[in-house]
Amino acid sequence: MSRTRALLLVACVLVPQLLVLAGSGHAQGIPQNIPRRELLILENPEGTIKNAGWFNIWAINAGSQSNGLQQVALDTLWYIDPESGLDGVWDNSLAADKPQYNADFTEMTAKLRQGIFWSDGVEFTADDVVATVTTQIKNPAMRFSAVLASNVASVTAPDPTTVVFKLKKPNSRFHANFTVRWGAVWILPKHVFEKVEDPAKFDFNKPVSLSAYVLSSYDPDGKWYIWQLRDDWQRSSLGRFGKPGPKYLAYVDPGPPDKRVIAQLNHELDVVHDIAPEGMFALAKQSKATRAWFKGFPYGHPDPTLPAVIFNTQNELFKNPDVRWALALLIDIKAVSMAAYRGAATISAIGVPPTGTHPATYHQPMEAWLREFELDTGKRKIKPYDPTVGKQIADMLRPSMGEQIPSDPADIARAFGMGWWKADPQGAQELLEKAGFAKRGGAWTTPDGKPFTVRVMVEGDLRPVMTRAGTMIVQQWKQAGIDARIDVAQGTLPTRRAAGDFDSFIGWSVETFGGHQDLSYFLDSWHSQFVAAPGKVQPLRNWQRWSSPALDGIIEQIRTVGFDDPRSIELGKDYVKLAVKEMPTIPLMAYNVFTAMDQTYWTGFPTSDNPYANPVPNWGNSRYMFVKLKPAG
Repeated sequence: MSRTRALLLVACVLVPQLLVLAGSGHAQGIPQNIPRRELLILENPEGTIKNAGWFNIWAINAGSQSNGLQQVALDTLWYIDPESGLDGVWDNSLAADKPQYNADFTEMTAKLRQGIFWSDGVEFTADDVVATVTTQIKNPAMRFSAVLASNVASVTAPDPTTVVFKLKKPNSRFHANFTVRWGAVWILPKHVFEKVEDPAKFDFNKPVSLSAYVLSSYDPDGKWYIWQLRDDWQRSSLGRFGKPGPKYLAYVDPGPPDKRVIAQLNHELDVVHDIAPEGMFALAKQSKATRAWFKGFPYGHPDPTLPAVIFNTQNELFKNPDVRWALALLIDIKAVSMAAYRGAATISAIGVPPTGTHPATYHQPMEAWLREFELDTGKRKIKPYDPTVGKQIADMLRPSMGEQIPSDPADIARAFGMGWWKADPQGAQELLEKAGFAKRGGAWTTPDGKPFTVRVMVEGDLRPVMTRAGTMIVQQWKQAGIDARIDVAQGTLPTRRAAGDFDSFIGWSVETFGGHQDLSYFLDSWHSQFVAAPGKVQPLRNWQRWSSPALDGIIEQIRTVGFDDPRSIELGKDYVKLAVKEMPTIPLMAYNVFTAMDQTYWTGFPTSDNPYANPVPNWGNSRYMFVKLKPAG
């Protein structure tokens, strides 16, 4: 039995004592002078922040993004909610209307809201947007410098509420950079940064807020951050939806999974970001106050992200698609699903999350193509796709879960996914041999005769589901004769991911809007123009550092097609086919987040019954739930 599972069992045994000990509901060392009825305590999944006083989100550093900074202090032009939204999926936030393009998508105009103010009393204007772009273009070390520099020929503010972007080439998706799905290009305060000598080295401490909350205090050791509702919250874009319920928000590091369970049972953690399925099962059983996205199985919120085995394709070992495909054929996805989610996973064989609008737009229409897809192993052609895998997982769970497991094929596909790749050790062997690898004494060696060693980087306790998926995959690769090893990067995975310091890792480089069929949120960032040289920091999302002229052509065509144009779906399918053939990442499943919400102090959380927002607390979109929360009792 693993240490985590043992601790979870101990937590369940100690529940009665824990509940008796519950006092003020404060924990994590946060100040005790804040009335609990005014305080919402949320988990910061980034854990303890090493550089706690760094708030310059525009400069890549070891500071935190999910400590409340992007959720409640910053703002940008637009938001797309993966759920239904407060007033529809699309929200004009700092912008007054949707983006306006010229006929050939070489110019975008953004009209801005009036009456929005920074927390220090300075009015927000178009000059702030211009400064956000020009400051980052001038400073390559800043987070969005590459994407802005490659797209923007000029940016001007003809008046305080108008911004005009002239683009270097047609790009009908340029606005996606300023559209929050999880995060985006946040607007920086011109009046603050214009006084700074080096914007990339400026800590932005104390941060000036553009949204409804302002920093109240934080732990210098990085364990908690407290934000207070602005007195002038009406002068933020969130103000038009009403006054947020909590006066104070605490984003905390509650510790490993067992401690998160205990903290919520003790009413000291209102929102758990994510825990292992066992933790969710324990909370559902032991706490009448806890609510997840679904009332029962599978509990978790299905994020529009796609966990995968992500290869560093700049590593010589993983440049050959045959090698990547061989590793895919050595995975038994049923075992991975059971290990990671205890079966509560929705699998995907293609590079699109099986959530939101995507099953109807991509998965179902491409099923016939997947069934006929062939791989040339060098000795024969094989059809690797098995359309029954989702049903197999459902059948495995039915004896223990009974009526909770659907029997209708459509419901099974919705809950567990459709097909996946067959576990085919013989096919994998033929592909590796085709690539020049050899098996000696039961162990695989590389073309130059060295042991075939693959490190699989995981986040440890910070993301237990992904860690367990990686551990199972390593076990399967080891059984096939590969020197596979788990590489635990607790708290350092984002930094190492960006630096390319990995062979492979379990995470995602595919993130979609969910509620909209367009794939540009991640796909545009996969263009080869954004691929960093080995050893250099990789800009957002193309963590696999994959370059493909064919993919560049698809992306460039998408840039000339309107955001809502059906032609973008056909181009999206072209990307899917290319990704299947090349396998730059091995798609696994949707990321089901076991966010647990304690209703002891606050009610009105978003759920599948009332899906007005994403409850996962590190998402920028999570700010919308604060206007719906009310004190309990």
